[in-house]
Amino acid sequence: MNLIELAQRLRQLRLDRGYTLEDVAQRSGQTKSWLSRVENFRITPSLSSLAELANALGVSTASLLEGLDHRPQIVCVRHDQRQRIQRDPDSMIEYYSLAHERTHRTMDPFLLNVPSGEIREPRTHEGEEFLIVLKGRVQFIYGDETFTLTKGDSLYFDSEVEHALRNPYANDAEVLCLFRLGRE
Repeated sequence: MNLIELAQRLRQLRLDRGYTLEDVAQRSGQTKSWLSRVENFRITPSLSSLAELANALGVSTASLLEGLDHRPQIVCVRHDQRQRIQRDPDSMIEYYSLAHERTHRTMDPFLLNVPSGEIREPRTHEGEEFLIVLKGRVQFIYGDETFTLTKGDSLYFDSEVEHALRNPYANDAEVLCLFRLGRE
């Protein structure tokens, strides 16, 4: 299932209805924090939780999940067709999906524009990540360690450990990042 598309659908349905995170959390019996993590594809909701969210948003579970299992063998996303994804409302990092047309992915590739001055607190989410710096310089916080990365440097890590990508430097940076949810 395309979890990023699901997260975007949930967010868009909420916004279309003029609901806040708190509104949907109360209607679904979930917490605001949990719902935020679902919308930012940091956790994978259970089927029963999805049914509660669909009900809270006034749609059927079937319509919420419709088409998320369609799996073309290959997709080509042209430079001007990249889809900007809202991942963290408190971050200036711009995420561009590089495979949004392929559903049922086992990994999610993104191009990240990390603006100068981006400093955020470390967070966790399910799965693993790989990143490589394409342009500029960034700091990567992982648990108690700090890595300074420049063009060509890469990391592969367990994303269930607190981590953050930062850019305290004068110039913007560009990073290719691959998310893989789960471990199976």
